[in-house]
Amino acid sequence: MRWLISLLLFTLAIPAQAAITVRDDMGVEVRLTAPARRIVSLSPHGTELLFAAGAGEYIVGTVAHSDYPEAATRIPQVGTYVAFDLERIVALRPDLVVAWSSGNGKAEALERLTSFGIRVYSTEPRKLDDIATSLEKLGMLAGTPGTGNAAAQTFRARLARLRARYAQREPVSVFYQVWRGPLFTLGGPHIFSRVVEVCGGRNVFGELNTLALSVDLEAVLAADPQAIIASGMGEERPDWLDDWRQWPQLRAVHAGHLFFIPPNLLQRPTPRLLDGAERLCEALDRVRGERSE
Repeated sequence: MRWLISLLLFTLAIPAQAAITVRDDMGVEVRLTAPARRIVSLSPHGTELLFAAGAGEYIVGTVAHSDYPEAATRIPQVGTYVAFDLERIVALRPDLVVAWSSGNGKAEALERLTSFGIRVYSTEPRKLDDIATSLEKLGMLAGTPGTGNAAAQTFRARLARLRARYAQREPVSVFYQVWRGPLFTLGGPHIFSRVVEVCGGRNVFGELNTLALSVDLEAVLAADPQAIIASGMGEERPDWLDDWRQWPQLRAVHAGHLFFIPPNLLQRPTPRLLDGAERLCEALDRVRGERSE
């Protein structure tokens, strides 16, 4: 009997593992009884954030275009971020799904996941500082807070250096072209506009309260940006960037300020966004330098 009492006292002395509770970017409380060990990511940027937070080894499913880091390409895919397969997700038995609230289509699909008892954490970084916060929270959920916190600290320090160096410099107006047909750009709520601000620039369509939108040629000509930044589909400069040479009256065209930065470095809210920010800041400094000559 004594050994049984001793065992019971020993068991009671062991603290129960505390639940992990965080609020996602939509303000929803996400609670796990233990660190997530089977994670499905429903966006390329979610996959990147998880790897950066030290949770890459726990990802069991991703979506198309989850291509960074290279290890992400070897993870089974459950569809695209706008058309994912619920049955395949459920079959993976995830204890956490990292969703993208504005990119995953209708909310009903995510609601169905929660109805199956699957915890869903939604990412929607709109400010640069949100990226660091996401790294911390995902590290908590995956039981890798040391890595997540360190990545967040590195991101904040690097961002602070960029802000200190560029944010107060002479403003440069920027048009960001996502695609040519239709002519597509990013508005004020998109995190891209925050990157431009870090570089001391101004998104010419930043006052529009829309994440992404199509614009007509006349609107761009009227805005008369000092720099045009092209996106495209990959790592190669798109040929259509040179189509702007048809309008030499634009300040950006007249001065030859047509720049290309790979879209994954300016559109994905991940630590690599600061790589894109550095390129953008250098491009806008070139505009300032040539303007002062």
